[in-house]
Amino acid sequence: MNKLSKLVSLLIKITLLFSCSSQHMNSKKSVEITAKDILGNANYQAICYGGFREKTRDIEPTISQITEDLKILSAMNIKVLRTYNVHNKEVSNLLKAIRELKKQDSNFEMYVMLGAWIDCKNAWTALPPIHNIESERNAVEIAEAVRLANEYPDIIKVIAVGNEAMVKWATSYYVEPAIILKWVNHLQNLKKENKLSSTIWITSSDNFASWGGGGNEYHVDDLNQLIKAVDYVSMHTYPMHDTHYNPKFWGVLPHEKQLSERVKIDSAMSRARDYAIVQYKGVVNYLKSLGVDKPIHIGETGWSTLSAELYGDLGSKATDEYKSAVYYNLMKDWANKEGISLFYFEAFDEQWKDSTNPQGSENHFGLINLQGQAKYALWKMVDQGIFKDLTRDGKPITKTYNGNEEALWKDVKTPSLLNTN
Repeated sequence: MNKLSKLVSLLIKITLLFSCSSQHMNSKKSVEITAKDILGNANYQAICYGGFREKTRDIEPTISQITEDLKILSAMNIKVLRTYNVHNKEVSNLLKAIRELKKQDSNFEMYVMLGAWIDCKNAWTALPPIHNIESERNAVEIAEAVRLANEYPDIIKVIAVGNEAMVKWATSYYVEPAIILKWVNHLQNLKKENKLSSTIWITSSDNFASWGGGGNEYHVDDLNQLIKAVDYVSMHTYPMHDTHYNPKFWGVLPHEKQLSERVKIDSAMSRARDYAIVQYKGVVNYLKSLGVDKPIHIGETGWSTLSAELYGDLGSKATDEYKSAVYYNLMKDWANKEGISLFYFEAFDEQWKDSTNPQGSENHFGLINLQGQAKYALWKMVDQGIFKDLTRDGKPITKTYNGNEEALWKDVKTPSLLNTN
């Protein structure tokens, strides 16, 4: 073979090599990412998202504002968002913003666990709620969730029927499990009829007790049937609330009295994590008792950074940025190690949740506040330049307390001595 022939042969081989490589890349991109691939995968970090800035949800976040949020969350390596209802434009705007960012950048990844709000007849009215009869609005909510899932199959990977819709302390709106079961079965049937993607996963997102991990009052046949009907269980756990309501784990143990304040607090937060794990295992054990083997993920957990009520300085002394950061990291590390998805509550502070009480704990669960300041849990990300050139409502992402940890610690209170008797 002469030199020219050898050169031609080499060029052909190189061309074929690049062609095969390109086909392989295109093939990888064309493979659908499903809920099964995402949930329990540490490469797909999750968070609960609400983009509302104002004291009322009547003022919806714009697509531009949501796009800012998405860029911030993507920079944090978040790839899965949980939403709560479909009757606000916020959700449709979120989906439009994700699709536009995907058009601009083929490497941009963001998926959605779409919430459909469910409540009982007379919920949020002056009439007594009827918990075994559902609101007529539920059918509209489910229909819209189906429409959006079919319009955005590349983005919506999970539909959650209801949010804390079965837990009995939600006295103003909770429903009996039969109502959730009805709609879960409806969605599962749509999948079988090819009217909904066969790969989308259906669940309900509720308190650990509602999934059988607590008292026997929840252990009813309709719940057992629901557990068998969902594709996975999405459970909530909030040790922060139980620093007041069930504080058996909370406080300083007698043998810890001589430790530094930081070590005392770290020990209490480790017990808070362990308390959450016990609740998770309670659900695991209940499913085992039914002979059910399916994934269980954390649909919500979080720790507020401020409270003028039961969890603040005059109460259990649980809420501040240091404790919130410790809980965030402890829970995230545990979930990643165990192969559990954790939808941390929540990405950004929202002040509509307790609009008449600015220091209400519900307003302060975010990792980033309304001034575009990253709370202590994210200070390292600010230092690493993760948020460089990113803004929220035109403001750069900076640190709370101007990054002064000494100033932060002035707001950190040590919980009281734990009574172990």
